[in-house]
Amino acid sequence: MNELVLGNAKMIAQFLEDHKCKDISVLDVSEECSWADCFIIATVSSVGHLRGVAHELWGELNTIGLEVANRHKKPSGDGWELVDCGDIVIHLMSSELREFYSLEKLWQKREL
Repeated sequence: MNELVLGNAKMIAQFLEDHKCKDISVLDVSEECSWADCFIIATVSSVGHLRGVAHELWGELNTIGLEVANRHKKPSGDGWELVDCGDIVIHLMSSELREFYSLEKLWQKREL
């Protein structure tokens, strides 16, 4: 993963922490994945929290200069919002879904 992607990932992780997301992981998936270099996974406390963070995150991503490929007017209410920024993919997940899907284990937990 290049320095620009790493720097942007760290800014996004800090933003998520500032917005009360928990257990934030930044994973380098560049060797295992052909379509992204980095996953950021964060736990949200409720569907309302998920929607609020996603909405604010889109503004932050614009400020950073990252384009969102899958922007929705209203994030889904299923407890998992995937935000595709090309090299960086952000997963905002409820604790139940995060535990069930265990993305860190699936991607070998190459945490930064």
